[in-house]
Amino acid sequence: MDDSTLHARRRAFLDLHHQDGPFLLGNAWDAGSARLLAAVGYPALATTSSGAAMRTGRLDYQIDKDTALAAGSELAAAVDVPVSVDFEDGFGADPDAVAENVAELAGTGVAGCSIEDYTRDVDRPIYDIGAAVERVTAAAESAHAGPGPLVLTARTELLLHGAGGLDDVIDRLQRYQEAGADVLFAPGLHSADDIAAVVQAVELPVSVMALPGSPTVPALAALGVKRVSLGAWFAYAALRGLHTAALEVIEHGTFEFTSGMSNVSKLTKKAFGAWRVA
Repeated sequence: MDDSTLHARRRAFLDLHHQDGPFLLGNAWDAGSARLLAAVGYPALATTSSGAAMRTGRLDYQIDKDTALAAGSELAAAVDVPVSVDFEDGFGADPDAVAENVAELAGTGVAGCSIEDYTRDVDRPIYDIGAAVERVTAAAESAHAGPGPLVLTARTELLLHGAGGLDDVIDRLQRYQEAGADVLFAPGLHSADDIAAVVQAVELPVSVMALPGSPTVPALAALGVKRVSLGAWFAYAALRGLHTAALEVIEHGTFEFTSGMSNVSKLTKKAFGAWRVA
């Protein structure tokens, strides 16, 4: 990918966050799922740390930096739409390490990344606010250093780990905004009232991850949300389909799951045929 193409994708990704209404961010786990999502109309894609782990037979937070880099590079090379990377905690506690790793990620051809404040330590799951802000600052400076800056999403994991309430979430997001982030994200936001409170408390675009019972996309649009991501849900849906089919064969000896698969075959041929295999 040449520099002009890369810069155009990064600009397009940032612009999506500032258009009227939210856009859908399709989370893929390999080149095939990325191409299918792009083919059906998702304007931008992202890796999912859970999906990246599952493709290697591991659980979330069990992948290393190189795996995350490879996942982002694979998706970016597979499609013509912007790709962002779930870069977990930046794979380093020290701000300098985060900055170095973000700079390395920028060389893979992706359009953006997210940095979170989860420590991977179950006894102390969330970075102290001071350290968290320093890490976002370092990530932002690194992401924005080049002529075609990465779009940095700063995310707080407080809700996912039961480490704080709505006021704490808003305080962190406001601090991350001041630290130089481009987009703000608090996975676990669920109710319309809480989402509205966050959107009204910050100036940057807010991303929301779909959850069971979440407001619909039109409802999120009315709340002022700018991005809706799917997290690991598509990867889980694919595994659920495999699990259901595998159990049918082993438990019943039947192949009913194959019914209608010709349509899926046509869909994948159409989606994958849009790109040439390198």
